[in-house]
Amino acid sequence: MIQLTNLSKSFGGQTLFKNLNLKMNSNQKIGLIGRNGSGKSTLFKIILNEESHDSGDVSIPKNYKIGTLKQHLVFTEPTVREECSLVLSEEEQYNFYKIEKILFGLGFTTEDLEKDPISFSGGYQIRINLAKLLATEPNMLLLDEPTNYLDLLSLRWLKQFIRNFEGEVILITHDREFMDAVTTHTMGIQRKMLHMIQGDTKKYDETLALSDETYEKTRQNQEKKRKELEEFVAKNKARASTAALAQSKQKILDKMDDMESLESESNLNFSFNYKETPAKINLRAENLGFGYKEDEKLFNDVSFVLENGKTLAIIGKNGKGKSTLLNYIAGELPQQGGELKFHPSTSMAHFGQTNIERLNTSSTIIDEISSVSLKLGIAETRSICGTMMFSGELADKKISVLSGGERSRVMLGKIIATEANLLLLDEPTNHLDMYSIDSLCSAIEKFKGSTIMVTHSEMLLRRLADALIIFHKGGAEYFDGNYDEFLEKIGWEEESVGVDRCVDPKPSKTTKPKIDNKEKKRLKKELTIARSKENAPHKKELEFCEEKIMELEEQLESENEKLTEASNTADNSSMIEASQNIGKLQAEIDELFERLEIASNELDAIEEKYTPQLAELE
Repeated sequence: MIQLTNLSKSFGGQTLFKNLNLKMNSNQKIGLIGRNGSGKSTLFKIILNEESHDSGDVSIPKNYKIGTLKQHLVFTEPTVREECSLVLSEEEQYNFYKIEKILFGLGFTTEDLEKDPISFSGGYQIRINLAKLLATEPNMLLLDEPTNYLDLLSLRWLKQFIRNFEGEVILITHDREFMDAVTTHTMGIQRKMLHMIQGDTKKYDETLALSDETYEKTRQNQEKKRKELEEFVAKNKARASTAALAQSKQKILDKMDDMESLESESNLNFSFNYKETPAKINLRAENLGFGYKEDEKLFNDVSFVLENGKTLAIIGKNGKGKSTLLNYIAGELPQQGGELKFHPSTSMAHFGQTNIERLNTSSTIIDEISSVSLKLGIAETRSICGTMMFSGELADKKISVLSGGERSRVMLGKIIATEANLLLLDEPTNHLDMYSIDSLCSAIEKFKGSTIMVTHSEMLLRRLADALIIFHKGGAEYFDGNYDEFLEKIGWEEESVGVDRCVDPKPSKTTKPKIDNKEKKRLKKELTIARSKENAPHKKELEFCEEKIMELEEQLESENEKLTEASNTADNSSMIEASQNIGKLQAEIDELFERLEIASNELDAIEEKYTPQLAELE
């Protein structure tokens, strides 16, 4: 297993991270999160020895194989099967079944195996690289945004693969639901430091928020204490009677560590600009049909009714026509079949991949957003720029120098500057980090109008979709229900066509006998009782420590007030007494914090022990 010790890295005078420490355990699957630009991908490159580091050590055991998903699309063989077989060892060079099983899981057909890799779309070329990686059977996987370009079916397959992978994994992805489904731990680069907890991203955020709150309270208490000590020293160092005590206080001051204020990280926080409408129905679509070739329709006879306030999601495999249908509704393609009936008051705002490409690269961010409407004043435009995390001089940057994620935020800025009651969103989460996606979800939830979106994110589907249009079975059909209802009632046909599709890519070596539901409930109850029994003394200790710390901190505050009062009145005996009491109280508090940490670690260890056993009974 790899180990990082005091790892630090800077670029051009800017510190990405400092003194990172990590020791991976067997079969740990870690989700690595952090803002775009925080250094996640750089950390991967350092582990792979593709990037140097300023200080610290990277320790990797001998013969420990680390596999990573290559983003470079370079193919040398005439067929997909031969290209993927290049990675097989000499002993396995004719084990085509191994290659085929992985490729089928990633959405390739038997016919696809004989095609030229270059003939596939960029998304499928990425999958070919992923198949080559998985076939090498590495001890550890470093996966940097493996969900990019994958459709829902491939994502569901990859999720199962990572869960069953018998090795270590560090995963970077903006898809919170995907990460939480496959990882055992969450680790984040925040404020140039590395933090890791056992559990999902929600627990990580809660733990970090609590840690920040505790740090800030401690910092404020320390600042208060520092100020009191400085005032005491200033008042008493010149007096012969109190000079020794002042000198003692100065020594305490000198030993105090500086606790800097926590840097607040920018958050995308916005709402779409809703245009009032009396409409109950924003759009009626009747028998829509379209194809780039007359004899090859991408969709046909698609009908639906979109109520104001509802969200319709368009889902399915890549290359089947999802974005085409959205562009057809947006009026960007010539009408071929069926009819679109919009309410007279319907006003659209369209976020599409082609829209982002249409951004004027020679314009500044503020010019691009202000171009949406002549009604926008400079103050309102700058406010929208700030909301999209382009405050101050950042709003004057040219589009040409922006990253993909920054351009997505500019496009979102243009959308929220548009008064609308119908949003058309094509993969709006592409290039956004996890926290920006959370903000986008909240904005769609709060939007009073209707939304039609194309997405591969199961999190967005479960959280937002009221109805679906599914591209499958050679066409598209409307489903009046949410995503979980679709999986329950219809499901993806590719997931039930037998062993050729979406099979478990790495089944267990031994098959455990099935347990009936009654037995599962009994075992689950026994495990839950056992876990509670083990947890009880540590929870009791945790509660005792928390209550006692609060009680002692109140006493500490009281003694600090007495010390201040005594120093103001030059009451030496009271000052000495208060100082002694403060020392004793602080020592007690420090001891309780140590006990609290031990109890917390014990609870985490118990949770780690029982979670896999309970998961097996789900």
